[in-house]
Order: sequence, then structure tokens, then C-alpha cells
Amino acid sequence: MKEIKKLFEFMTGYRKIYLLGMVCIILSQIFSMLSPLVVRTTIDSIIGDEVISSKIMKNIIDLWGGKFFLRNNIWLIGSIIVVITLLRGLFLYFKNTLSSKAAEHTTKKIRDLLYDHIQRLPYEYHIKAETGDLVQRCTSDVETIKRFLSIQLVEVAGSLFMVILVFYIMVSLNVKMALVSTITMPVIFAFAFIFFSKVKIVFQNSDEAEAELTTVLQENLTAVRVVKAFARQDYEIKKFDEKNKEYRNKSQKLINLLAVYWAVSDFLCFLQIGLVLVFGSFWAVRGDISLGTLVAFISYINMLLWPIRQMGRTLTDMGKAVVSVRRIEEILNQPIEILEEKGEKPAIHGNISFEKVWFGYDKANPVLKDISFTVKAGSTLALIGPTGSGKSSLVHLLSRLYDYDKGSIKIDDMELKDIDKKWIRKNVGIVLQEPFLYAKTIRDNIKLADPTIKDDKVYESAKIASVHKDIMSFDKGYDTYVGERGVSLSGGQKQRIAIARTIINNCPIVIFDDSLSAVDTETDIAIRKALKNRQSKSTTIIISHRIATVSEADMILVMDKGRIVQKGSHEELLKEEGLYKRIYQIQNPTEEFMDLNLRT
Repeated sequence: MKEIKKLFEFMTGYRKIYLLGMVCIILSQIFSMLSPLVVRTTIDSIIGDEVISSKIMKNIIDLWGGKFFLRNNIWLIGSIIVVITLLRGLFLYFKNTLSSKAAEHTTKKIRDLLYDHIQRLPYEYHIKAETGDLVQRCTSDVETIKRFLSIQLVEVAGSLFMVILVFYIMVSLNVKMALVSTITMPVIFAFAFIFFSKVKIVFQNSDEAEAELTTVLQENLTAVRVVKAFARQDYEIKKFDEKNKEYRNKSQKLINLLAVYWAVSDFLCFLQIGLVLVFGSFWAVRGDISLGTLVAFISYINMLLWPIRQMGRTLTDMGKAVVSVRRIEEILNQPIEILEEKGEKPAIHGNISFEKVWFGYDKANPVLKDISFTVKAGSTLALIGPTGSGKSSLVHLLSRLYDYDKGSIKIDDMELKDIDKKWIRKNVGIVLQEPFLYAKTIRDNIKLADPTIKDDKVYESAKIASVHKDIMSFDKGYDTYVGERGVSLSGGQKQRIAIARTIINNCPIVIFDDSLSAVDTETDIAIRKALKNRQSKSTTIIISHRIATVSEADMILVMDKGRIVQKGSHEELLKEEGLYKRIYQIQNPTEEFMDLNLRT
């Protein structure tokens, strides 16, 4: 099956280690099978008077002084069995060490492949994917594969070798006893493979239920402020309880299936042992087989049944591993976003031109329709309009998070699609409405794009973002840890640190995607004024619902239902009837008055 083939590909570079592990377990099996032969020979030919038919065994006995010497020094045979057992244990140790080492390296390789691939998946995939499910696949599913590789994979080779060799030895000892000893084997094998086909489906259902449970937990912990703010604890507890019950029920089905398998296989195995004891004792009493042969068969039947009983565990882990490989493959098969394209890498100055641009997440339902405008380098463009009018979609096209369907977007007279994605994203800085800060120091967060940036630039960007004074008020200043997702900071502080993180890169195009909404009007004005006074002036695009924020822009685009319905400066738009004027009239007129006073 393709999943096993994929697993074999993951093992590339470590297959020799697995092979050595298989050799070690085969050697340990050989030594374990020698003990019953030694016991049989001791009972029948050294203590008893049966003629030794095997030339090899006769030569070994003669080498040790002959059977009469060994009969008088029976402790030597006990020493031989101890040595055989020690050698078996030594090779088992090597097997476990080698298989564990190879499994750890293989699973590290899988984790690296997954993480690298997830990092390169397009923005569109991450918008739709559930974080909890991705975490589940990268952790629990990888651990399932590791368990199979470290324990069961090498055991499969050892078990197959043991079954074949033990059956051969039993046939060479006595054909009738060998047939009796394997009479239930076909039934056990058939039952095991039926079980294997069932366990894959049941485990997949259980694994997916666990992924849903992880998603609920992840969402709850991430949105803990929202949960507490709206007193949604009881609802979240109920939702978690429902998913937990679903996971428990599906896991219980898996446990029940395993219980049925172990019960039936144990019954068949003990039935097999009973048949060997009954027939073997009867034939030993009749003299058809020797007592030593009966003792050897009792030992060998346990050796034969052990790997068969373990087949259930092996097939269970194999079924789980197959499901886990399939779930990991679903991620690895997703097409990645090619950042290092053969596109152009021109010097970006900041001239932007949209001409009859159409775009839709679903091409049948465009969210941007016939968009046309021009922005000169170093100027400020503002976008305003109702929620869902396409403002964020428009700026996402500029950073090539999505590619437009029709029309033309040009940066400095070069078609955007002809410019390398990685290059354009280095030159287009974007500050999102919901900033994400890492659980690091404030300094590390601001220097995220380039840790080698000097501190004086960090301070300068923080001053432009009007957050320097806030940072210096903390006990540790810029070395203050912000906590996971910036939980220790206020919304405005997080937003301003995110702004500092973007503008420190001196991108020729800077986009504020409604990112000034979390700051007060005075800070908003201070940030915009500092941006205008920068030495390296960028083309600035501001998305906002606040008239005071967009009023000073060189050009304002008013958007509604995916179209530009008005275009002009603040003064020009107030002179004409339309959406912009209605928004202005709805918002508090004193806001503009305060804005003008603060600017003066």
C-alpha cells in the first residue's frame, strides 16, 4: 500500500540501522531457539540413552568431553543455557538501541518535513485550516509512527523469522506433532487480517475525534480573554465535554475491538497449547515421541504463539501508523507557495497602479470588481468603506498573498505577477488589524525580521510608533517579556509594537490594515505625523473606518460591495453627496474639530 511505501521513503538514510536491528533480533531468536534443543538433547541423550542422530550435536558433545562426562557434570549444560540466554539478551539490547535510534532520527525527519512544508503553504490554506488539527498531525500522529518504527517494525522481521525457523525445527523433530502444533494458525492469521482492516477505520475515527478535541482546547486557550469577557465558561465547558465524550466513545470502540481480538486470539492460542499437551502426552506415553521431544515442543509452541499473539499489537500499531502516514501525507501533498520564483527583483520606489482589477476567493463570486487607481511614490492612500467592501482583499493583492484574476497591478510600471513573491513581501510592509507578538522580549519582537538591526533603529521605530515612552515605563524596558501572544500588554501597546516592527524595515510601501483602530485619536495623529516626517518616506496605504485617520491622505478611495464608489481628497469628497459624506455625518463632528486642534 502507498502509505507503507511513503513510510519507507521517510526511513531513507536510516534503513541500514533498521537492517542491523533486524539482524540483531534474528540472532537473538536463534539463540532463544537453541535452549529447547539443548534441553531435549540433555533429557533424551545425556540423561537418557537415545542415540544422537545429529552429527553437529554429537561433535559439540564430544568437544565438551562426551555425554558421560556431561552426565556427571550436568551443571555445564546449565552454564551453556545461561550463556545462550545472555547472548540472546545482548542482541535484544542492540536491537532495541538500534531501532530506537533509527526511529528517533526518522520521526525528527518527518517533523522537519512537516514544519518546513507548513511554513511554505500558501496563506489561503492557513486561513481555512484548523490549527488544532495541524497540531494533532504534527504531534500525536508523528508519535504514533515513532512507536511503530521503534517497536513493531523490527519485531515483524524477528517474528517472521521465528515462525519459519520454529516450524522447520518442529517438522524436523516430528511431523505429526508439528501439524498438531499449527492446526489453529490459519484461523489466527485470518482473524488477525480481518481485525487489521477494521482497526484502521476505527482508529482514524478516534484520531479525528482527538483532533477536534485539540482544536476546541486550542481555540479556548487562545481566546481566553473573550471567553471571560462574555462569561462563556459554561458554554465552553459544555462544548469541550461534548467533544470529549465523542472522543471517548470512539476510543472505546477501538478498545472494544482490541478486547475482542485479544480474547479470541488468546482462546485460540491456549487451545493450541492444550492440543499440544494432550496429543504430545498421549504419544509420549505410547512411545511415539520421546519425553525430550515433548518438552521441546512445549517450549517451541510458546515461541511460535508469542509472535502470533503479538500480531494483534503489531497490526494495531501498523493500522494506526498507516492512518497517521495518510494524515501527514494530506499535508505534504498540499501544493506549496513558490516564493523564490524566477521573477524580477527591481528596486521598489512605491508607485502603484491598479487597472480594471478583478479578484475573488471563489472566482464565481468576485470580491473586487473593476478596481482602477494610481498612487505616486511617497504619497498616502486611504481606504474607507463598510465591512466586507473589499479593502483588506485589495491590500492582500499588493503583497501577493493572493493573485488577482483579471486586470493589471503595476509597481513602478512593472506587472506585479512578474515580480518575485519573496522580493515583493520584503518591500511591502503590512501591519494587521490583529497584531501577533511572540513570547519574547519587546526588543526581539521589533527586530523580528532582522535580529542584527542595531538598537538605535529599534528606539527610532518605537518613537515613530508612539510606544517608546510606554516601553521605558516598564521595569525592564525593551527587555520586558510580553508573554504568549503579547498577553501582558494592552491592545494599543501591542498594535504600536507591531507598527514599530513593520516600519523598522524601511519598506518602500507600508500598509496599515485598520491597525490604527486600537489607538486613541491623539496617538493616531502622532503616528501619522511621525510617518510623514521620516527621512525615508514610504508610500503609505491606510485602511480605517475613522474619518479622522483618513482625512489627511493624499487620496481617499471609498469602497462598497467590491467597487470604488468615490475617489478624491477629504475636502473634495465632503463637497459631493455619497457614502463618504454619510460616514462623516454619522461620526461625531467634534472628532474632526479635535483632530484639527491637535494638529495645530
